[in-house]
Amino acid sequence: MTLPVPSLPDLLPAGPARFLGWSCIADPAIAGALARAGFDAVLLDQQHGAHDYQSSCAAITEVALAGKPTLVRVPVGDFAMASRMLDAGASGIVAPMINTVADARALAAATKYPPVGQRSWGPDRAMWMSGLLDGSDYLAAANDRALTIAMCETAEAIDALEAILVVPGIDGILVGPADLSIALSKGAALDPLGSAVTAALGEIVRKTRAAGKLPCAFAHAPARAREMVAMGFQLVSVEYDAMTIVNAFARLLCEADPSRAG
Repeated sequence: MTLPVPSLPDLLPAGPARFLGWSCIADPAIAGALARAGFDAVLLDQQHGAHDYQSSCAAITEVALAGKPTLVRVPVGDFAMASRMLDAGASGIVAPMINTVADARALAAATKYPPVGQRSWGPDRAMWMSGLLDGSDYLAAANDRALTIAMCETAEAIDALEAILVVPGIDGILVGPADLSIALSKGAALDPLGSAVTAALGEIVRKTRAAGKLPCAFAHAPARAREMVAMGFQLVSVEYDAMTIVNAFARLLCEADPSRAG
């Protein structure tokens, strides 16, 4: 039995922005709930979330059962995990702290087959998820089907952005506004909604779109997600699962006992 899942490039070349469900809780049922709620794709967070290889494999399957693609944010510098997650059926990789052209080349080497990269062959689950059961068919399509997204969240990455964007195999950029605010303030402030961050976001999305690559962003709330879509970001998260659950429980409690509000 195969689970043919649409690839993100199939969804994103044109048309409206898409929304990304962000999963930090290492329970595949929650990742599946995000997919069934209508998010266009689900990201499994191994950097700051609790996901590991096993939970990610289970969550990729659960999201695929809902007919949606999965991205995995790997830990900093863990390009071996990036390859493993693509073999496990992830539709793309998000890699944090890609600050230099050398970082970008190492990432692309792990996520793309030759001649673009050096990804090793072993994609059994990925073939089942894609519905491409012939190895030659999967090999021919894999580099285009699986997105490689570098995070831009430091002053160094901003300075190198145009050079990173032209590295073969880098398909897009994802911005983490919290880390970006810390970097731009040289550690003086956590201000992801500040004017400096907003200006940097505008410059990042402009350069990314000009390079023909996919601009992506993390948004901590629906209103900020709408603002990022208006800026031109094409794949935008809305909160993350733990935040949404805590906020929902707090809202229920305040409705039951208004004295707790505020």
